[in-house]
Amino acid sequence: MSSWLGVVDLTAGQITLRPLRLDDTRQLADVVDDPEPYRWTSGVPADVESARQWIEKALADPERRVAYAVVDNATGRLLGTTSFYEIDQANLSTSIGYTYYATDAQGTTVNPTAKYLLLRHAFEECGAVRVVWHTHESNAQSRAAIAKLGATFEGLLRKHRRHGTGAGASAATGATTGWRTTAQYAMTDDDWPAARAVLLGRINGSS
Repeated sequence: MSSWLGVVDLTAGQITLRPLRLDDTRQLADVVDDPEPYRWTSGVPADVESARQWIEKALADPERRVAYAVVDNATGRLLGTTSFYEIDQANLSTSIGYTYYATDAQGTTVNPTAKYLLLRHAFEECGAVRVVWHTHESNAQSRAAIAKLGATFEGLLRKHRRHGTGAGASAATGATTGWRTTAQYAMTDDDWPAARAVLLGRINGSS
């Protein structure tokens, strides 16, 4: 069964989000060329085997997670990946995460466009009332990016998740195994109109 959010292609500007597939394994393995920026993100694949495991895990529970390949429309190159997860139809809520991009896609319009597509789909097409983000408390870059989307910081969740090279993670990332304190952010449907305007301004280069 597929989730309440469905499994559909989402397109705007230069990128398309399409469902992640097993035949994306090679391209996904090539996304990360320098593991250092991903030290706070457990399991980011840096070789073919870990990429295959990443995709298999992402596709294992389609009611609770919908994983996307982030694709450059002009070249067909896979720039990274992102997901809806912890999908909760009963409460019209979902989380967005498992996101990472190639180095040259960072700091561009790729992430705001991807997040605009996911948020528009969740709020406007599926009737979501709440979207959540989780990140390592020490991941300053990720926390800044989430806040810039218009999400509100809701607090720290102590020993929220396992973190590091266990559970299928790639040792190439050099992450330390242990427990993660998670910084939680959220956006509601009431917040979305203002956040939507800001995201469109970023995508169109007006802010």
